[in-house]
Amino acid sequence: MFTIIRTRSMALPKPESSAVPDEEMSDEETCVLPADTMLILQQFLQEKELKERSEKAGAEPDGCFEENWQLSQFWYNEETKQKLALIVRKLHEQNTSDTFRVALLSAPSAFKHVVNENQQAMLFEFDERFASYGDHFQQYDYNKAYDSGYLEAYANQFDLVIADPPFLSEECIEKLGVIVKKITKQDAKVLLCSGAVVQEWAKLHLGVSMCLFRPEHERNLGNEFCSYANFDVDSILNKGC
Repeated sequence: MFTIIRTRSMALPKPESSAVPDEEMSDEETCVLPADTMLILQQFLQEKELKERSEKAGAEPDGCFEENWQLSQFWYNEETKQKLALIVRKLHEQNTSDTFRVALLSAPSAFKHVVNENQQAMLFEFDERFASYGDHFQQYDYNKAYDSGYLEAYANQFDLVIADPPFLSEECIEKLGVIVKKITKQDAKVLLCSGAVVQEWAKLHLGVSMCLFRPEHERNLGNEFCSYANFDVDSILNKGC
């Protein structure tokens, strides 16, 4: 998988004293940044502009932003997004509570479809470009799972969690499990979309088993992708609308 790079705005360092006195320097002379620094700066400025445009126009982020592979982002294809929305709809219909809530963890491309079925849905996502979802967005970092009080405001809030962790490692699945247990209600449903290699870790840390449902992406991935759940996902999808 890819290493996360957190892009931050930066103040350019003041140039060191030059051998040429200031009064002798031409107005046309410029300070040239190293190529890698310039690339990071350009990326930050482009993302800032896209975010501002999205917020101003009220546009959907997954329609404006490309996948960021450095954040291990891979968008679902249309069929998969529709299936996830169907699962949400059916579970909502089965739940008699007026407070049925859905949390999406690191699955931003499915949010638009899911929120159409559950208007209280929340997206927990590391990438702050998706802050244009407003109150439906919570910046999220699974590495903070053991931090005291982390996401305490969302404790015992959600009836269904759909999670797509960024990395295929036991550490990632373990920390995801800590967060899922914190934010879910008792007897909540959990659907994990991840690689086949996490099967044992998913069972151990999330109590979910592999399903026949195979989430698919707009781009083909090198790893075999599967779904895991603590409820009968396949029965819901087989019954359809």
